[in-house]
Amino acid sequence: MKLTKERIVDAGMATFAETGYHGLSMRQVAERLGAHAGSLYYHVHSKDELLALMADRVCRHAYDAGSTALAALPPEATWREEIEVQAAELRRSIQQHPGGALLLADSPGALSTGGLSLMERLLKTLLDAGVPVEHSGIAADTLLSHVTGFVLQEQTEPQTPTVTAETYAALRARFPLVMEQMPRLGQNEKFQRSIKLLCTAFETLMKNDDSRA
Repeated sequence: MKLTKERIVDAGMATFAETGYHGLSMRQVAERLGAHAGSLYYHVHSKDELLALMADRVCRHAYDAGSTALAALPPEATWREEIEVQAAELRRSIQQHPGGALLLADSPGALSTGGLSLMERLLKTLLDAGVPVEHSGIAADTLLSHVTGFVLQEQTEPQTPTVTAETYAALRARFPLVMEQMPRLGQNEKFQRSIKLLCTAFETLMKNDDSRA
C-alpha cells in the first residue's frame, strides 16, 4: 500500500501508544508500515514533525467533536455550558487515542492548526462571556492544561496500594481532611465538578472587572 502522510500518522499514533515519547522512532514507525525508514522522510521530515502532526490530529478531532456538541446546545445555553461541552469533548477525544494525553503533554510546542483552533474558540467563548482580555489567554490555557492533565492521570496505569485497617486508622488520624472529608467521586463527576470550579473562577474575574468599571 502506498505511503501517505495520513498512514504514517496512523502508525505513529499506534507506536506512540506502546512506546511513549522517548521510545518513538521513525524506524519503528517504518517497521509497522513494512517500509524503509528513509522512505518516511519524503512525507514527514523528522520525529518532531511526526509528533506535531499526531498532536494536531487529536486537537482536530476534539475541535470537530466540540463543534457538533456546541451546535446541539439550545439557543439559551449559557457560556458555562459552552465551556463545559468544549472541555468534555476535548477530554473524550484525548481518551480515544491511547497515550493521547502524554502526546499532547510531551510533544514539542508547535503552531498546529488544530491546537490553535481549540484555543481560538475557547478564547472567543470566554471573551464573549465577559472575561477581561488581559486574563482570557491564561484562563483558556489553564482550562486546556487542566483537561490534558486530568486525562494524563486517567491514562496512567493506576496503582492501588494495599492498606490495612491499622494503617488506614493511623492515616485518618493524621490526615483527617484527606481521608474523611474529601468526596470519593467517579472520574466523570470529578471532571465535571472541576470544570465548574474553573468556570466559577472565570466568573470572579468578570465580577472584579465590573467592580473596577
